[in-house]
Amino acid sequence: MPRLSVIIPVRSARGHLRECLESVLSQSFTDIEVIGVDDGAPDGSGLLLDEFAARDERVQAIRLPAGEGPAGRRNAGAQRALGNHLLFLEGNFVLLPGALQAVADALDGAGDPELLLFGHHKRSFRGRPRPTRSLELLHELPAGPLTLAGHPELLDIAPVSWNRAVRRTLHESEKLTFGPGPHGERMYALQTLAVAESVAVLPVACVEHRQQRYLPGLADESEPTDGTTPLQLVEAYAGLMTFLQDRPALHPLLPMLFERAVQELLAGYPSVERRRRRYVRSVAAFHRTHRPEGHRFPSGAKGLRPRLIGDGRFAALGALDTALALRRRMRSVPAALRAQAKRTLSARYYWWQRRRSLDRGLAVYAAYWNRGVSCNPEAIFRKAQELAPQVRGVWVVSKNQVDTVPPGIDHVVPGTRRYWATLARATYFINNVNFPDHLVKRPGQVHVMTHHGTPLKIMGLDQQEYPAAAQGLNFDRLLQRIDRWDWSISANPHSTEVWARAYPTAARSLETGYPRNDIFTTATAGQIAEIRAGLGIRPGQRSVLYAPTHRDYEASFTSRIDLERLAEALGPDTVIMVRAHYFYDGAGLPDRPSILDVCDHPRIEELCLAADALVTDYSSVMFDYAALDRPIVVHAPDWETYRTVRGVCFDLVSGEPGDTPGAVSTSTGELARIFLDGSWNSPESEALRAAFRARFCPHDDGRASERVVRAVLLGEAEAPGGRLSSTAGRA
Repeated sequence: MPRLSVIIPVRSARGHLRECLESVLSQSFTDIEVIGVDDGAPDGSGLLLDEFAARDERVQAIRLPAGEGPAGRRNAGAQRALGNHLLFLEGNFVLLPGALQAVADALDGAGDPELLLFGHHKRSFRGRPRPTRSLELLHELPAGPLTLAGHPELLDIAPVSWNRAVRRTLHESEKLTFGPGPHGERMYALQTLAVAESVAVLPVACVEHRQQRYLPGLADESEPTDGTTPLQLVEAYAGLMTFLQDRPALHPLLPMLFERAVQELLAGYPSVERRRRRYVRSVAAFHRTHRPEGHRFPSGAKGLRPRLIGDGRFAALGALDTALALRRRMRSVPAALRAQAKRTLSARYYWWQRRRSLDRGLAVYAAYWNRGVSCNPEAIFRKAQELAPQVRGVWVVSKNQVDTVPPGIDHVVPGTRRYWATLARATYFINNVNFPDHLVKRPGQVHVMTHHGTPLKIMGLDQQEYPAAAQGLNFDRLLQRIDRWDWSISANPHSTEVWARAYPTAARSLETGYPRNDIFTTATAGQIAEIRAGLGIRPGQRSVLYAPTHRDYEASFTSRIDLERLAEALGPDTVIMVRAHYFYDGAGLPDRPSILDVCDHPRIEELCLAADALVTDYSSVMFDYAALDRPIVVHAPDWETYRTVRGVCFDLVSGEPGDTPGAVSTSTGELARIFLDGSWNSPESEALRAAFRARFCPHDDGRASERVVRAVLLGEAEAPGGRLSSTAGRA
């Protein structure tokens, strides 16, 4: 008997079904059966099911008579299933890598619950995958086991069939079935929550929900339309309440689910374009039949509309809606006028401030799109306080990041009057990304681009040949932004060369080393010990920092390493610190003492100092970490994909001195072996690291910040060390 049954009802999915099936069959967890169900899809989706069934014994293709609809397809698949838990997947969705292993591990960890809820990403047509509210809610819930009675917030998880694993014995014993259309799927999801005596949650995205383009002219006329209208939603909820009433053990849930029905039926009212009176009467009949004893509507304005529709008062409800719509219109006009007035006043205020003289003692700092005080700009800011105190610094920090600003550092929030005045009058602008397009560069103002990493991946105009990497980047606007630069900070000759090609500008290149890396030379043993202690690393315990890069073609963090397996192999004397790229919202790590989630740690430099070794894939942190002359292991299981889609400047895994910083792995087992047999710190790895350091760390002597301050803020022609060129690049 397979552990998991994956049921895929197919309809109008021919163009996406192959990817869907491959996303299931390529999972690392293989104890599965795949049941594809077709009821005569006119696009020939069933042919693909036959193809996959012929080549993989785990796949079954079920053919039904035409017109069974989504309910018939799902129910037929569930009836054929033999797995311990049932999972449903739409034919135009995909399972994300590692999803089934995560589901199986979660089921094991929760003691084989009757229901497991997992997360998903949503991808709009032509859009990028985005985390969902359901995924956020799963993170807020305890691991379980839970029940709906104890955690009503489970109702806020998307009520669909494809974000849950249902124990087959529960499905069969409770005679759970799908009703017609999307309403029937919704009721099935609510039924599983109601009857499950043990619910576990997996706050990991396992499914990518891909929205399809709406083509009304190509509607599938043979597909049943039952279970799609607001009136049929009333019938579906009536069926759910009967389901609960027939099971005395579930009676305590009646008030909760009745209230959910009240809210959804009220929300459906505005979408009823014809026969609204009939809809109101149907909702009122639902209330009379299924309203639990003792139910009371909320008092005041909050309960007015539910009370009117529940009592069937169609005329009063219409009058109320008319009055509310009128009030909204009256309020929206002043709001729009206020917003427009604010934009106009800000533009005029900025224009007026730009007529005033520049403040030669004012510098504006920002980092990572105003995320706070960090990176190269912070290192320059700190050194300027020491060497050029006459130039005071003001940071631009987003409103939601103000709490992260260290005490004593002056800052402004974008959009405020002081922000516009600061932009207008400051002389120096120092950032590791471009300042916003609304910044108007005045004569005499000096822009310093510090960048924020030595490039392995292609950047700037080089991305024109890699559309997946460019992600719709407007190259004309990019040229306008880089034309504001006066200085381009470079960490090494390689960066100088790449920046000159990627950003053809008249800016002067200042090859100083990276200011943020000065701390790698200046930090004392006592400071490093304090950092390690603060992270919970024991004296003598080996610490490994795993810091993978961002992939433009992935919306969330996906570990290419089986972290639990690696931690088990390396033992308790090794701790693995995991740092996801800042573009991702955390890493969703397993709860294990030897695995530390350091995604929210404010200083990547401190994590590097605390680490005895670095494991990375294609992140620029490898170039920074090399300055410490500590072992680096490159874990590159998808190198060919990354270099093809993203584009790279050199072959990181060639094994040639200067290209590869140390040992290379392509699997978790190989990575574990590298640490267990000493390859991570072998003479061969040390020789590779030395050549890598010679190429990428020639100026890392702890004085990069000083060189920038002396050249830019103090105007000294010859800064100690580093190299100054007349231009960064030419078109």
